[in-house]
Amino acid sequence: MAEPIRILLADDHAVLRSGLRLLINSQPDMTVVGEAGSGSEATAQAAALQPDVLLLDLNMPGMDGLAALPQLKQDAPNSRILILTMYDDVSYLQEALNAGAAGYVLKKAVDSELLTAIRAVMRGETYVHSAMTQKLLQKFETVSTTAKASSDPWATLSDRERDVLRLVALGYTNAEIAGELFLSVKTVETYRARGMEKLNLQTRAQLVKAALERGLLD
Repeated sequence: MAEPIRILLADDHAVLRSGLRLLINSQPDMTVVGEAGSGSEATAQAAALQPDVLLLDLNMPGMDGLAALPQLKQDAPNSRILILTMYDDVSYLQEALNAGAAGYVLKKAVDSELLTAIRAVMRGETYVHSAMTQKLLQKFETVSTTAKASSDPWATLSDRERDVLRLVALGYTNAEIAGELFLSVKTVETYRARGMEKLNLQTRAQLVKAALERGLLD
């Protein structure tokens, strides 16, 4: 039979540590080998015990979890650090992962998910609470969209600017575009000028060439 996963608990709430100890020790493949109530205690215990997995709270007196992470990685390089916190903030998640944490679990999920997370990081995987994964994906999508817009001027066009420029490229006059899109001629002129400026184009010929390259006139 394989040796049980040796776990160090680091949280400043003794009641929570007691509950975690009962939960973890009830598992045949896990055992709690130590506890700490602060970041400095966690670093000392981790150095002495070299646990397989360290459950680390972010909010602790003195040295908090994020501040303790670099020291923990140095003193216990083979320990997998699993953040256990109430903070469902993507910025904390990113900081923790960047600092070397192997996983991030919310305290409201302290049950079977925590046990799953412990086993996952022990296998060398990175485990992130499902709600945090969704938030992280949303943030990446936002960043990706912003980056795309900044590198592709066509992505900065509004729907109306795009519609107007397409019709301009097709040879419509401002008056015809106004009738087609139910806009005033003045509004069409504004959309046309603003769109051309965003694309850094000066003439209709340049616009036609650019629109053809984008496949907008197919």
